[in-house]
Amino acid sequence: MQANKNRWLIAVSAIAIHLSIGSVYAYSVYQNPLNESLGWDIGAVTFAFTTAIFFLGMSAAFLGKFVERNGPSKSAMISAVLFGTGTLGAGFGIQMESLPLFVLFYGVIGGVGLGIGYISPVSTLVKWFPDRRGLATGMAVLGFGAGSLITSPVAENLMGIISIPATFYTLGAAYLILMFAGASYIAPPPEGWEPANMKKQKQKKQEGKKKKQEDLAQLNARESLQTFRFYLLWGMMFINISAGIMLLAVASNMTQAITGASSAAAATIVGIMGFFNGFGRIGWASASDYIGRTNTYMIFFALQLGAFILLPFTTNEVIFAILLFIIMTCYGGGFACLPAYIGDLFGTKQLGAIHGYTLTAWAMAGVFGPMAVSTIVGATADYTGAFVLFIFLLAIALLMAIMMHFNIKRIRHQQQATNG
Repeated sequence: MQANKNRWLIAVSAIAIHLSIGSVYAYSVYQNPLNESLGWDIGAVTFAFTTAIFFLGMSAAFLGKFVERNGPSKSAMISAVLFGTGTLGAGFGIQMESLPLFVLFYGVIGGVGLGIGYISPVSTLVKWFPDRRGLATGMAVLGFGAGSLITSPVAENLMGIISIPATFYTLGAAYLILMFAGASYIAPPPEGWEPANMKKQKQKKQEGKKKKQEDLAQLNARESLQTFRFYLLWGMMFINISAGIMLLAVASNMTQAITGASSAAAATIVGIMGFFNGFGRIGWASASDYIGRTNTYMIFFALQLGAFILLPFTTNEVIFAILLFIIMTCYGGGFACLPAYIGDLFGTKQLGAIHGYTLTAWAMAGVFGPMAVSTIVGATADYTGAFVLFIFLLAIALLMAIMMHFNIKRIRHQQQATNG
């Protein structure tokens, strides 16, 4: 732990790690080339992505305590080895024309690297930015959201210039270098460290300035699982992720089916969705520092509820796209606000481990969202049933956020009464 480290360079290191692992969101760029060159079924190719997201969530859950024990630098280096090896091995699987090898390396090994890499920098950033938790975690996961914007065109061009296996080898090597660079600098602050501006704020408390809201509690991972608010948060995240990932899975086809847009126009809309996914991460996370995390999630669900009600009746492709973009900002913002929200609710004692437990919602939603929409559309040849399902779920999520508000308020009142 070094006090002389620059916290903004710590943030840059976190972004470097998340930019690399965020390339997973560019996965769709590989689907058609793998189908056309190797004859692998699109469903089988997509299974590798689903596997990666599942192992991301599960490894984040079960290895959260490992990250806490070993620190962000060592954990991020392990992530770099696993994710880099997964990408390189995926290239080998393609070269050998072996789908099981491809799924093993990209989905399982790479997926575990994803999970460790996702949570490794987050709790450290929260500790370096106690005055701007939302902004700090927003910067990190902005990298995750923006990773696809960089990887998509790069991978597309590389596959045309060299080959598909060579593209994976090149990207795997690049990820290893970038992630090791980030991992080598990142480190937690000394115990009790605070930025200068927070010390000044404390000095002003006696002058009648508003006191910064303290964390609701300081709990370890096991204690957090014994609270009602953990399960409210898990449910809110599951629904928020399911709604967003459901749209990501079918956005192009759905846009064409409902608005009559051309495939080129739909592809453009899907590409811009990636920008709003990233923008929502930094924008909503920064806003949450001022309006509060619970209020932010209430806004997420209210906005998405309105958008999902309007989407099936919106045939104008511009308005349809705007609604999709709004939902994407909430999808990205939900991820970005989560670590700071965990800090608010449970403290920073074992934030990485609690964050990992919460990300099991991502693993489950990554399977549920795409499966729900594909099953309903396959049975009905229409998107209406899927919209009805998610309108119902988003209404439940909004109710959960309201319940969270009153749960926090009740605990605050109890603490005030106890403290006299």
